[in-house]
Amino acid sequence: MQHNHKKTLKVALPGMNEKAQKMLAMYLQGPCKSAGVVIAGSGDAEVDIIDIDLPEGKIILEKKQITESNIPSIVLSLANINSINSDAIFHIKKPITQEAMLNALDSAKGHILNNSNKTKSQPETEPSLLDEPLLDPISQGLVNEPIKPPPLKHYVAGIGDRDKTSKHKTAMQMDEKGFAAYMGIMESLDITNAVQLKQAHYNPRDYFQGYVQSALKVASARNQIMQLNSGWKPLLIFPHNQEIWLNADDKQLRAFAGITINKSGDPHKNMSLTPLDPDSAVNYDLDKFQSMEALVWKLACWTSKGRYPQQIDIDSPVFLKHWPNFTRLLITPHAIRIAALLTDKPRTAANTALALKIKPEYVFIFISAAFAIGLLGQVAKNIDIAAAQQEIKPNKKHSLFSRIISKLRANNE
Repeated sequence: MQHNHKKTLKVALPGMNEKAQKMLAMYLQGPCKSAGVVIAGSGDAEVDIIDIDLPEGKIILEKKQITESNIPSIVLSLANINSINSDAIFHIKKPITQEAMLNALDSAKGHILNNSNKTKSQPETEPSLLDEPLLDPISQGLVNEPIKPPPLKHYVAGIGDRDKTSKHKTAMQMDEKGFAAYMGIMESLDITNAVQLKQAHYNPRDYFQGYVQSALKVASARNQIMQLNSGWKPLLIFPHNQEIWLNADDKQLRAFAGITINKSGDPHKNMSLTPLDPDSAVNYDLDKFQSMEALVWKLACWTSKGRYPQQIDIDSPVFLKHWPNFTRLLITPHAIRIAALLTDKPRTAANTALALKIKPEYVFIFISAAFAIGLLGQVAKNIDIAAAQQEIKPNKKHSLFSRIISKLRANNE
């Protein structure tokens, strides 16, 4: 096979130690005739070479797949990984040969070229929080050009962020009994019943949650102050400082969150999104301001009621992209323990519930909230990754962290 050496690919080696990196760099420069050159970091890399026999290799590959990166990967392993089905992954079975490496590099070049051509031929589209902007059909009257955000004094009567007590209020934490009574949680599920687990889902787009997420997306894309009208109470969106204003308490919002909206007649009935005049000086009650993230998190909890969003494949492992800001979020039962597991490595929801010996509905609520704010990632089902162990040893660090969170909460109240 003839190989194309005209282009030297920039190669990153995530997860490899310094010795392995030096050896592979020399191999690419020598036997592979500089078809690839190892660079520091991964910011400018055109292809990743990942050894999944190394401790971090599998996790790196999992997270890379869920982020849907356009950067192709050359995967090294002693065993076959035929279960991986992706046109961006090229496998080399050890021991590595010159021919195999050159073939993989050529395949990566071809993938980069094809992806570049597709990008050029397709028009740019606006990213959405759900499958597509739910409110697009009713937001046609919005101006196309974003307007400059107004000064803070235009909508907060000249008072600074430090006085927005609602924004800085620490979220509540409840035990199982108190939380179930507070939430009106659904009937308990049998973790061993696959049929029950498959049916325990909901679609955020059928509820107020979906419209709020869509409205936040549109407002943020246009950088405009907007008002979501729902036939209930207006919700005002201030995208430039990631805040919303809603003249309703949590009890009222919790009740409205559980009402199915998108099931009868016109799905957009009573729903509209309108821009607000930034030059109008309006005084708003400061305790009605909330951060976007905190509102969407608790709205997802209340909509979920022990179900998981149908956009999640319940049979595939999920993981947290980073640790949640629990000092500002509604803390559901076992949330810190669930977060610790899903930050450590990807797990299925059922595996998480079994490992922690808790009801699956508490895992589903946490997954729903994390997914709503973009904190949850999911590993593709066809990736050959060893299942996480169900038995979890107590972690004193996590217990200490829980006490620190409790202390911070007490100080803020």
